[in-house]
Amino acid sequence: MSGTKVYTRGGDAGETSMLSGERVSKADPHIAAVGDLDELSVALGFARLAHPKRDDMLKDIQQKLYQLSAFVSYAGDKDIKHFKLPDGAVEGLEALIDEIDGVLPPLKEFIYPGKSEAGCRLHQARVVARRAEREMTLLPDDKRNGAIPFVNRLSDLLFVLAREADLVSGAAEEAYRSR
Repeated sequence: MSGTKVYTRGGDAGETSMLSGERVSKADPHIAAVGDLDELSVALGFARLAHPKRDDMLKDIQQKLYQLSAFVSYAGDKDIKHFKLPDGAVEGLEALIDEIDGVLPPLKEFIYPGKSEAGCRLHQARVVARRAEREMTLLPDDKRNGAIPFVNRLSDLLFVLAREADLVSGAAEEAYRSR
């Protein structure tokens, strides 16, 4: 360890620093969105452990979530282009969705998560992504427009990955049936 302490006491009064240095409330929408992205990265870490076939893909997405967190938490007037996701990031997720969905059986009904651990971990990450997306609707337009499409597509990718994980495990999907 370098001797630097993990705690600073700077947040004890309910404020924290944005990446650009501004002090804001921990309830600020930027901070809430970053917290959700952090939780999403942890959920993806669990999914990586449970579905090693997609480890590299999920790790790459975790890297993009760190970049997206920097983009969301930078409020300064400096040009933030270098914090934005690379061009084609959303389209890259769409290509993965199409590739994976193309080998899955057609889905015409809602399904219950719970047929494999990997599938459940991926569904859990999916719902965290949906929460992050909802939280990002409270951000200013430039942040919202730069972040929501990626997270929206990511939740779709996590859904098809969960279905793939169930299929790989040999578990049959369980369709919702109205009583």
